[in-house]
Amino acid sequence: MINNEEKKSMHYEQQYLDLMQHIWTFGAIKEDRTGVGTKSIFGATLRFSLDNDAIPLLTTKRVFWKTAAKEMLWFLTGKTNIRDLLLVNVRIWSDWPLAHYRKTTGSDIAQKDFENKIIDDEEFALKWGDLGPVYGAQWVNWPRYEMLNEGDADPIYKKREQGVDQVSLLIDSLQKSPSSRRHIIEGWNVAELDQMALPPCHKTYQFYVADGKLSGLLYQRSCDLGLGFAFNIFSASLLIKMIAQQCGLESGELIWNGGDVHLYLNHEALVEEQLSRVPSGNPKLKIIGKPDSIFDYSLENFVVEEYQPQKHISAPVAV
Repeated sequence: MINNEEKKSMHYEQQYLDLMQHIWTFGAIKEDRTGVGTKSIFGATLRFSLDNDAIPLLTTKRVFWKTAAKEMLWFLTGKTNIRDLLLVNVRIWSDWPLAHYRKTTGSDIAQKDFENKIIDDEEFALKWGDLGPVYGAQWVNWPRYEMLNEGDADPIYKKREQGVDQVSLLIDSLQKSPSSRRHIIEGWNVAELDQMALPPCHKTYQFYVADGKLSGLLYQRSCDLGLGFAFNIFSASLLIKMIAQQCGLESGELIWNGGDVHLYLNHEALVEEQLSRVPSGNPKLKIIGKPDSIFDYSLENFVVEEYQPQKHISAPVAV
């Protein structure tokens, strides 16, 4: 058993590596939607301190944190077209619309050519670049409906132009009622899942205030531990820090809960290489200035210091 003193001295990344080792050794081999296959467990919890500007960037491989930050800022716009991401050189969402385009048209277009068409042709982007009502669309514009023929036996509903802005409501409730147990952002809109290119993996965020600090809990229904996790914990931590600043609070802790936590069978080289490395260092993230609202941050507001990761480990994305 690891005692409390040993836990305190353990590098924050070791819990991630231990989870990776456990899944690779004992995980159940399962078929999955992508056809690749995984080793999987059900249920995991990791905790990361955000005190003193701490940020849980993995150090056993390079995490491209600017890409993750741009993605989080995109979520907060409520937009859902990959064109907005490609214009800032973020390509992590291209695989899904590309696969849809190839399947629908029979084209074997290269990814780079597809992305260039999305950037250069707005009409093409509108038709082929939209992901459906994913993440940000639910965060800041959860659909609301009004009845057009109240009193009729067969009611007709119309979708309102502006839905529920969960993010603004969250910040308002944190400021007015910090002890509430209802500080939640939810992305799992059952009525619209079939319209999404990919149903939300990091689906539920809950926030908690104590002793002047804001902590956040992220429940992730599905976690690609080899690739996606590094972005997920950075993005969630960044969101906590942004909200904390807006509410005049310090950052406390990120608690990460995973449902189906898995490693893809074709990630063996990644797993073995990463498990051979030793984590080190304690990177910091500082926010420069205080934007007027949660929606006014830009990449220039974020500075990462003392981050000296080992080299990047590439692996295929399962679509």
